[in-house]
Amino acid sequence: MKPRDNQRYDMLMRQIEALLFVSPQPVSESELRDALGQSAQAISNGIARLKSLCDEERGVTILKLAGGWQMVTAPDLESTVAEFQGRMISQRVRLSKAAFETLAVIAYNQPVTRGEMEDIRNVRCDRVVDTLLKHGLVRTAGRKKSVGNPLLYRTTDRFLEVFGLDSIASLPTLEELQDTYIKNPATEDKWSESDE
Repeated sequence: MKPRDNQRYDMLMRQIEALLFVSPQPVSESELRDALGQSAQAISNGIARLKSLCDEERGVTILKLAGGWQMVTAPDLESTVAEFQGRMISQRVRLSKAAFETLAVIAYNQPVTRGEMEDIRNVRCDRVVDTLLKHGLVRTAGRKKSVGNPLLYRTTDRFLEVFGLDSIASLPTLEELQDTYIKNPATEDKWSESDE
């Protein structure tokens, strides 16, 4: 095969790989032919080369399923993928409106005690704070030097990660939040009305 033919087949293989990667279901060879404007033989050769390459060196492979081809994770990595997916599912954060409110109080007033949170929100926060601790969004940060030495709470790096912030300084100011609310009062209805 000439170097120029190699380049053409490499490009075709990359195109097939890209299409299989973005497709949520198996793609037939005729769909690949139509999409790429190539002959049946060229598509067949491209698939064979891609499958051979994936089977040797990659964390993914392609399988013939339901009359088409689909990109899937390599079978020998099943336990690795399953463990990762389990971790991702367990790290999803679903919070009630009360939890969001309490998290905002902590973020904007940290370090803050549970009693101070309750004064600001006018409701008890025990369960909500426990939920936020469980999700790793807040942490204890010592004790306040006052009567009873209550625990202080701060947000964590996980909080920054979940909300896409570089630092606490990246939080919008209360004035910016108020402007957003005035422009779009429907934002209040976005959160779940469930209890803590």
